[in-house]
Amino acid sequence: MKSKTSKVSLITFIGMTVALAASIRNIPDVAGSGWTMFFYMGVASLLFALPICLIAGEFGSAFPEKGGPELWVSNSLGGSYGFATSWLLWVQMFPGMVMVASALPPLLATAINRESLGNNNIFTLIVILVVYWIITFLNMKFDMAKITGQIGAWAGIYIPLVIMTVLGIWAVIKSGTHPSSILGNFSAGKLLPDPTDMKSLAFFSPIIFIYTGIEMSSVYITRIKKVSYYPIGVLVTLVFMFALNIVNGFLEAAVVSSSKIDLNNIVQPVIVYDKILGLPSWIANVFSILVFIGVSVQLSAWASGPGKTIISSAQKGLYPPKFKFWKTDRFGDSHTILITQASIISFFALVYLLIPGINSAFLELVNATTVLYCAVYIFMAIGFIKLRIKQPNLKRPFKVGNTFVAWLIALILIATIIIALVATFAVGTLKDFIIVAIISAVLILLPFWFVRIRKDSWTPEVKKLMAENDQISKKAEK
Repeated sequence: MKSKTSKVSLITFIGMTVALAASIRNIPDVAGSGWTMFFYMGVASLLFALPICLIAGEFGSAFPEKGGPELWVSNSLGGSYGFATSWLLWVQMFPGMVMVASALPPLLATAINRESLGNNNIFTLIVILVVYWIITFLNMKFDMAKITGQIGAWAGIYIPLVIMTVLGIWAVIKSGTHPSSILGNFSAGKLLPDPTDMKSLAFFSPIIFIYTGIEMSSVYITRIKKVSYYPIGVLVTLVFMFALNIVNGFLEAAVVSSSKIDLNNIVQPVIVYDKILGLPSWIANVFSILVFIGVSVQLSAWASGPGKTIISSAQKGLYPPKFKFWKTDRFGDSHTILITQASIISFFALVYLLIPGINSAFLELVNATTVLYCAVYIFMAIGFIKLRIKQPNLKRPFKVGNTFVAWLIALILIATIIIALVATFAVGTLKDFIIVAIISAVLILLPFWFVRIRKDSWTPEVKKLMAENDQISKKAEK
């Protein structure tokens, strides 16, 4: 029988990849790095994102079943590492969700014409907690993924991107580059990091974070009309994301002072553009409302999405049955997981009380999230090589060159990750290093501890509880 799954064209595949990975949230990070943005974005695109896409493409073609990184790592490094991968993809959202949600307070402050509140740590904490708990309870009552649909993509990315880019180009054409701005006066030496001033290295990790999650487009590799379209589509996507961030990062850096930039405030450049152009303030208000809706919808989708891998693992008996991670509602979500992650995210949000300065707290969250996600990429790179050695004849419709090329790509990715993390911690304080190191170490090692304490009785016990729960649900329906 002919498959009902339609094949997608190259253009459609590019659109899918962009929808998964593109965002305007990190533009302030790019702007903050000044002229070195070209160097950092080039390294992030070619030595980080491209190897990830190529490795994921080969994995995706070899194992077209659903599962993504968890499946790939399980089939190459074993079940323990696959379990750790699914865990890391879940827990990285704890600091990651707070980081993303931190864009909401400045947006809300601008929408109500109280811009100063956007730099207030307490206001930031309250908005994050209120919005995320509302999102959690909505996901427990409604099918939020179905309700929101594509609202987040249009409201949070496409429309604001057009507004920001058009206003930015117009403003810079009118005023030029301000001498006191992040860019200041140009010199060729500013294009590379200054070895005597390591400050700009702090932005390397956030810039790399722009591309985290880009590997998920590899799930479409079996649906592309021609497998050869995959590397073309990936390269085009990377060029688009490079241009998206460089153009808008450059425009913001041309008019915003380095002492005044707010890394978690995506509306800041729009406010500056409005002032330069003499436009009414309501443009920034509308922009803020659109992005606020978009980010909230995105948070809503993430609230239930990553937890699905934990549900799957729990139903296999990989977590203690008493946790009740296995129990789902009619939408396929676990209320226990939703409450658990909301509680832990609330704890992570306290960073805005413990660390003075919005920018410092924001960078701590970005660094912690990047470390956790990069651990998954290191598992993928090692598994990629191991699979080449152990199963050289495995069918791979998309293959990344010969063994030498495969080794080269994996080593480039691992080296880039190590350099980025070392550079990030080198420019921070000892306290910064300790905070991120402890968070990362605990969350990375915890799944391996779960594997060690796991009991064989958990699997039949979970199956029994699930069967009993199904019977109770059927009786309730009658």
